[in-house]
Amino acid sequence: MSGLLLRNVSKQFGAFTAVDDVTLSVPHGTFVCMLGPSGCGKTTLLRMIAGLEEPTSGAILLDGEDITKVPTHQRGLGMVFQSLALFPHLNVGDNIAYPLRIRGKSRDEQRARAEELLRLVHLQGYAERPVAKLSGGQKQRVAIARALALSPKLFLLDEPLSALDAKLREAMQVELRQLQQQLGITTIVVTHDQREAMTMADLVVVMGQGKIRQMAAPVEIYRKPADAFVADFIGSTNLLDVMRDGKGHAVVLGKPVTGLKLPQGFEKGQISIRPEDVHLTHDASALKGRVHFVRDLGGTIETFVEVAGTTLVAVATPRARGDFKAGQEVGVELPVDAVVVLKS
Repeated sequence: MSGLLLRNVSKQFGAFTAVDDVTLSVPHGTFVCMLGPSGCGKTTLLRMIAGLEEPTSGAILLDGEDITKVPTHQRGLGMVFQSLALFPHLNVGDNIAYPLRIRGKSRDEQRARAEELLRLVHLQGYAERPVAKLSGGQKQRVAIARALALSPKLFLLDEPLSALDAKLREAMQVELRQLQQQLGITTIVVTHDQREAMTMADLVVVMGQGKIRQMAAPVEIYRKPADAFVADFIGSTNLLDVMRDGKGHAVVLGKPVTGLKLPQGFEKGQISIRPEDVHLTHDASALKGRVHFVRDLGGTIETFVEVAGTTLVAVATPRARGDFKAGQEVGVELPVDAVVVLKS
């Protein structure tokens, strides 16, 4: 099978299970973001793929070959760590060429490959520059170029952009995605940044407590979260209790929601609705609420509304939002096609 396959992989540190029976298939050329809170197991999983940790159980296959016990340097990987780990005593060109140097390639081969990669990461003419003279974004590009020097089968990055400021991080997200598409290389990035994952990935893997909670395309993760953990972790959402009444209707905030279907056997649980899908009106005939806080963010306005003792957040652009003020009574509409009934 072409690509990366993790089969029932677990990792224990004493009595603690860091990764719990993870199975994951990554087709060749896919860009994957592993996302989750601190301690969820995503970095441990990446380290096992890299060969820096050995699984307690399970198997790791790359292009059909079992690499579970293969040493890191024989796996055909390129890696970029959060610290970047550039050599301060070497210039840019020598940093990039270092993997070729330790494999005995000629000086001419090293120089040619370094120049090729510098063009790829838009740093032409920087080969002789000291690493200390580079900006944060330039150092990031050098680390990426060095990791690609040996044309790896798999490209692994652990929180690679976390040290950059917000504007540069967003620019590097676009550059990294474009580079991956250009090379067609299978890429796995570990991040805690939801926006980063949504921006770059073909496949988002959300982890929690050592398990994969959901893996899907970014839009599906956002629009159809598998459970309350995923819904709450990815973006912002309103999590509301729902129950089935004696007539079979779905009841939310004390009122039946027309057209909302609950799965067979579902009696009570939660729904998720994104703030941009909550509609506020001057007609309080639906759910009745009271505005208690408004936050103007320029491009969007967040309106916090209390309904039956629960606070909902509605988000709209200034043009689309009505003129609602704190203390005002409003109607709250929850469009059924935007509501996700979550697994308990």
